[in-house]
Amino acid sequence: MDEKWTFITNHGLVLSHIAQNPSITAREIALTIGITERTTHKIITDLEQADYIKKTKVGRRNIYDVNFRNHLRHHSKKNIEVSTILKALNVTLNVQPTDENQSASA
Repeated sequence: MDEKWTFITNHGLVLSHIAQNPSITAREIALTIGITERTTHKIITDLEQADYIKKTKVGRRNIYDVNFRNHLRHHSKKNIEVSTILKALNVTLNVQPTDENQSASA
């Protein structure tokens, strides 16, 4: 079978890995998904700019905080929260109880 496409985009895969492990490195994500580290950094920047994640520098590492309450971007699916998709992918959500991501732990 020739695998030319997948249901989950690279953006979705990067977000799912960050949600599963908020201290994961771009290199680890790239190796796991099978994309370049440069592409991974671009996707992380896209996710930050769209307010899906926030990055905090801790020493030499980054720690990511996912905005689980943010909604999908496609106009036909804007009512679906990111947490719903991540749960469907069996991602264990590493949630700190904040106002931004409270609904993900419910």
